[in-house]
Amino acid sequence: MEQYQGKTIFNKIAIGKVFFYQKKETQVKRRHVEDAEAEIVRFNAAKETALAQLDQIYEKALKEVGADNAAVFEVHKMMMEDEDYLDSIYNMIRGELINAEYAVAATGDNFAEMFAQMDDAYMQARAADVRDISERLVAVLCGAGTDMHALGEPVILMADDLAPSETVQMDKSKILSFVTRHGSSNSHTAILARTMNIPAVIGIDIREEWAGRTAIVDGYTGTVIIDPDETTLEQMSAKMRDDERKQQLLTELRGKETITKSGKKIHLYANIGGVSDVAQVLKNDGEGIGLFRSEFLYLESDTFPTEEEQFKAYKMVAQNMDGKKVVVRTLDIGADKQVDYFNLEKEDNPAMGYRAIRICLDRQEIFRTQLRALLRASAFGNISIMFPMIISVQEVLESKRILEEVKAELREQNIPYKDVEVGIMIETPAAVWISEELAKEVDFFSIGTNDLTQYTLAIDRQNPKLDNIYDSHHPAVLRSIRTVIENGHKGGAWVGICGELGADTSLTETFVEMGIDELSVSPSFILPVREAVRNLC
Repeated sequence: MEQYQGKTIFNKIAIGKVFFYQKKETQVKRRHVEDAEAEIVRFNAAKETALAQLDQIYEKALKEVGADNAAVFEVHKMMMEDEDYLDSIYNMIRGELINAEYAVAATGDNFAEMFAQMDDAYMQARAADVRDISERLVAVLCGAGTDMHALGEPVILMADDLAPSETVQMDKSKILSFVTRHGSSNSHTAILARTMNIPAVIGIDIREEWAGRTAIVDGYTGTVIIDPDETTLEQMSAKMRDDERKQQLLTELRGKETITKSGKKIHLYANIGGVSDVAQVLKNDGEGIGLFRSEFLYLESDTFPTEEEQFKAYKMVAQNMDGKKVVVRTLDIGADKQVDYFNLEKEDNPAMGYRAIRICLDRQEIFRTQLRALLRASAFGNISIMFPMIISVQEVLESKRILEEVKAELREQNIPYKDVEVGIMIETPAAVWISEELAKEVDFFSIGTNDLTQYTLAIDRQNPKLDNIYDSHHPAVLRSIRTVIENGHKGGAWVGICGELGADTSLTETFVEMGIDELSVSPSFILPVREAVRNLC
């Protein structure tokens, strides 16, 4: 039995086999092969594996996002078996005696370019599809351990580090826990672990030879145990069962109001990163969605998601929430959430750089597409729109002007939409200190305590060396929250908290005393926070 100590992210326990995550090899090299037919056999085996993966992805998508959205994976299967596509790969392997990876990558590039040059918009869209299937085949041929769909059972996933764009594309039903060598307790991967209700530990010197071995992740202590003995296994299993009993007791709060003993009502909403998270919101009896991180639609895509793709996602969430409030944060790309196809320049200080509303106001075609999709989806539920990273009244006025122009376009086209609430994120000191003026321009504020803490304390929340002084309970942070609540109410705006601090039950009484109207937390924290509110006088 081996035991290692790291830093905990989420208080829970996981027991399972270790899966060592390796990033995809992005550069495919051309190699000479002696036996072309053996290489074709290798390719055909990879193709069958990729087709099996697509079958599994299709079934999962069917359950999570519906038949229309899942249909793309059926298209991918057909394209992967297209005779012209396969002949090109076979001919390159035989004619040039090259490795299958290079033949697939070259064929993918050639076909994608061919589709992109076509006049028909539908055929142009197939360029992204052929790149996708080619990348999948290359990944299988390279043996990259990145596809969770190939796993037969849930695993403890270990990695050097995980980017948001990687975690969002994983099959979350196959993950029991995250364990990483690097990372910060305030990173988006940490936030995802809390959203998924799974334990996570950072700062562990992971080793590839652990792959396939049994491990225990103790999210209470930050301990990782490799090859536990029978006594330890039984003790930790008992601790897991105790956790499950406590969770079962909390389920008695389902259907109850989030209200103090004196009658103060708090709206208790959930933070989500995608359509599939709605199931956890409903399971935990969320009263609405206070933060839909729409950037994850971009992170899980290889190209800009179309208006129609976004519309379907927003519509599905709105319909599934059945009239409950759904607050969608507009695109918040940048900083640690990087997407290759945005072609953002490298920045020395990306957290304070070209990101969020700054990108949207600069590249308005992206912004308008998202706003059109959101407004169209508003006809099917109770959607509110929220702009992130605001530092001035002018940014709010410009964002609202663009929104009104999009509404006018939809009216001219006789496309239905509802009038939506418009709000902003308060996550910069600048927004705090002009919050009285900002409140006059919007319907609500949502305080993003993660970034507000970062900018107030001048601490990079992605830097693990600073975790010990990243203090979200700092008096400056709490005074800022009080100021925003008071100024928001003066201007007629309701005020919520959507940062991780909203789930900190040691501060629930403080927030209620300050006059907070809404708390939005990861789904797994809804019932504990409800219990904390109901216990207040």
